[in-house]
Amino acid sequence: MLQEMRASWALLLGIGFMMLGNGLQGTLLGVRATIAGFDTFTTGVVMAFYFIGMLAGGLLTPRLVTRVGHIRVFAALASTASIAILLHSVYVNPWTWSGMRLVTGICYSGLYVVSESWLNDRASNENRGAILSVYMVVVTLGMGSGQFLLNIADPASTTLFILISVIISFALVPILLTARPAPSFGESESMTIVKLYRLSPLAVISNALTGAAHGSVFGMGAVFALQKGFDNQLVALFMAAFLWGGLLFQWPIGWMSDRFGRRGVMLVNASVACALCLLAVAADHNTIWYIPLIVVTGGAVMPMYSLCVAYANDRLPPEKIVAASGAMVIAAGIGLSTGPILVSYMMSVMGPNAYFVGIGTFFALIVLAVLSSMRAREVTGQDVQEQAPALAPGPIGSPVAAFISPDAEDYAQALVEDELEQLDEQELQAPIAGPEVAFVEHIDAMEEDHY
Repeated sequence: MLQEMRASWALLLGIGFMMLGNGLQGTLLGVRATIAGFDTFTTGVVMAFYFIGMLAGGLLTPRLVTRVGHIRVFAALASTASIAILLHSVYVNPWTWSGMRLVTGICYSGLYVVSESWLNDRASNENRGAILSVYMVVVTLGMGSGQFLLNIADPASTTLFILISVIISFALVPILLTARPAPSFGESESMTIVKLYRLSPLAVISNALTGAAHGSVFGMGAVFALQKGFDNQLVALFMAAFLWGGLLFQWPIGWMSDRFGRRGVMLVNASVACALCLLAVAADHNTIWYIPLIVVTGGAVMPMYSLCVAYANDRLPPEKIVAASGAMVIAAGIGLSTGPILVSYMMSVMGPNAYFVGIGTFFALIVLAVLSSMRAREVTGQDVQEQAPALAPGPIGSPVAAFISPDAEDYAQALVEDELEQLDEQELQAPIAGPEVAFVEHIDAMEEDHY
């Protein structure tokens, strides 16, 4: 793994700069919209267009890469994103900003696809989880660090917009100069969100609600902070605190879900997130405990996405896991694009505290969904020991890369091999009845397909 990390330093450096610019961009636009006099609901709609673009980019980029290749698509998208942020500073009105946020979302989604599929190509089944965990750390640190660049210039000027454009452009340099060839690209089987819902209703519902919460956190966080009277330094610290919490608690929560069961941890995590959001409503931001509270709140809010993905994978046969990634991205995209609009409307009616009320409401609905799932049916075909590991994916929207990963078929095959190894030879030879017959026949069929 260390050898692959050394070989991938240029790619990880480029990703780090991309996320540095993205972290600053989201907060800057929320601050600048408030300075320009955008009302709260209008700002929410404008910010939601980024997530609509993320969804569209995830669907369009695979076709572009198939036609012209990874490097050209990456260069074109990064250049377009660099231009789009500059246009924000030239034309300060909701219509232009909505269009540019849509373009930016398409570009960043495409950049995620290209970067992650490239990284997947360099990984093997033995080190893929570790490499993607390093990628997650780079992404989170980049976005968190970008918040503090807000303090180096006046948000009302064009300086920060130019800086973002420079950072995004610089991210091109290490990736375009890498000596490793781009991966071969192939489209894989798709799965509709309706089909995934039939297989795992809780995964789709909870993923959409998690997307709504995450979209609200990053789409309306800066607006909430300004309405509460935060200065620019505290706005940056407030936004970074969510990411720090996710970075600190992602691994422990994933570990607990591997050991104690996925739905139970989802229930506890969503309940804690809801309670912390209500506590944040009543908290005084002038106290020394406020930022630590937001860190802990981020630690409960941010890891929920990986729990949803892991839960869906637990309930899917190996050959459908890769195809389901696309449907999970669509579910998240629905939430990401609607969450900021709903929360911004609540804030315009109820005041800034509706920010945390809205986020807490999304997690309260997840609690109800998990309880309903527990009452409706038992866990089928999976116990705690048989669950797939809960890996930490990147920001919502980027896991679309798994949908078009060049190693997708090898990954599915490895899962089949692991399942075969876990079957005791004596049990296979003994008379078997009931559902176990179908299970063994299913494994035999997959073995024939692959070998």
